[in-house]
Amino acid sequence: TTSRGDFVFSADRLIRLVVEEGLNQLPYTECTVTTPTGYKYDGVKFEKGNCGVSIMRSGEAMEQGLRDCCRSIRIGKILIQSDEETQRAKVYYAKFPPDIYRRKVLLMYPILSTGNTVIEAVKVLIEHGVQPSCIILLSLFSTPHGKPFGYFTHTNLY
Repeated sequence: TTSRGDFVFSADRLIRLVVEEGLNQLPYTECTVTTPTGYKYDGVKFEKGNCGVSIMRSGEAMEQGLRDCCRSIRIGKILIQSDEETQRAKVYYAKFPPDIYRRKVLLMYPILSTGNTVIEAVKVLIEHGVQPSCIILLSLFSTPHGKPFGYFTHTNLY
C-alpha cells in the first residue's frame, strides 16, 4: 500500500520529468550571464514564444510542474468531453494566449486512452493558427490502442 503522500510525491516527480523533457525540445539561444561576483557564465535561454495548453481537467495536474520550471510561461486551457450519444470528442471551452499562432505549444494531457481528445485538441490548435510542428504533447501514460500516434505522423506533430 502506498501512502497518499508518497503517491503525490511520485506523481509530481514524474510530471516534472516529462515537463523537463518537453522543455528540452524547445528552441534556445546561447547567452552569457554575469554573476554577482563578476564571473561570466556561458549558458542558454529559451527563445521567446513558448506556452502551455492543458486539456481540462486532467491536464491541469501538469500545470504546476510546468510553472515550477518556467514561472512566467503563459498557459491556455481547453475543455473537451466525449458526447454521450456519439462518443465523439466535442470542444466546450478554449482559451489561449492571443498570439498562440506564433508560439511553441506544450500540450498537457497525462493519460492517453483512445486519443480522440488529443486529436480534437490538436485540430483546435491548428484552427487557431498553430503549426503542427510547433506542438509538443506531454503525456505520462498511454493505452496500447491510443490512436493519435498515426495521426501525429501525418500532421508533422512533434
